[in-house]
Amino acid sequence: MTTVSNPPEIKYFNRMTGKNEIEKVYGDSFIKFLYCSVAGKKIGSAFTNKFFSKAYGAFQDLPSSHRKVKPFIEKFNIPIQDYEPGSRPSLDSSDSYRSFNEFFIRKFKLGKRSFVSESNRMAAFAEARYVGFDSIDEKSVYPVKGQYLLAKDLIANDQIAKIFEGGPLLIARLCPVDYHRYHYPDNGKVIEHYPVAGAFDSVNPLALKYKNQIFIQNERHVSILQTENFGRLAYIEVGAICVGKIVQTHRWNKPFMRGEEKGYFLFGGSTVILIGEKGAWKPSGDITMNTKNGIETYLHLGQEVAVKA
Repeated sequence: MTTVSNPPEIKYFNRMTGKNEIEKVYGDSFIKFLYCSVAGKKIGSAFTNKFFSKAYGAFQDLPSSHRKVKPFIEKFNIPIQDYEPGSRPSLDSSDSYRSFNEFFIRKFKLGKRSFVSESNRMAAFAEARYVGFDSIDEKSVYPVKGQYLLAKDLIANDQIAKIFEGGPLLIARLCPVDYHRYHYPDNGKVIEHYPVAGAFDSVNPLALKYKNQIFIQNERHVSILQTENFGRLAYIEVGAICVGKIVQTHRWNKPFMRGEEKGYFLFGGSTVILIGEKGAWKPSGDITMNTKNGIETYLHLGQEVAVKA
């Protein structure tokens, strides 16, 4: 008989409510089986590869997947009134999405989110749960206990990584229930971009606890940005289990503005990582404090996520 240990609850600090809250995990039974059981660890590679995630993502495009949307909205209390409706004619916006993927990449209605405009304040580039460090060093171990993150491993280019050695780091984790479009945190231009092949493990903290190399082994896309107020940034989108695709919607050769959409993830939770030049900026105080206490900080898109050092 397969035994599955009972992992601790995932707690995070919600900046909007000012309280610690417990995350409702979509597919938690599957994640627990895959990463916490003996059988799951043995067959995990069958689910954490590109082919499975692409196939599962394609399933979410089928018209039949439309039936999953309304129960999902109700179970996870998603404020669907904040989002633009889908392309399916319906008086009920929760019934207006032609597929689960159309719902998954829903957009906010105009005016539902605003971006901090002061030049010394960086805008949150995703609606997500954040951890942050003033500099990447041996103390950068959360959420992977016993392991720390290095710029060269995340960026996968030793020459470019030298620019970011010892720089500040932000990790934004998007759950399946979240808004899945990611944005630019400042004005600027893209000076380099490239894909990095890899696996499709879950980025859920339960998975990170049991498999501590996920961020540097998963498929990802790296963009090097030259920004107006925060120097150069390494902007890294990390794929995850069941993420059908990382889609870039902004043209590489076109300058970007603060708050402008950069792209989106198709079905599945995933992560955006931001690394800066040493001493250029630092994560907001509540993010670093909560990170030291081992919990993430949930932010709305566009809120302050960092400040100039």
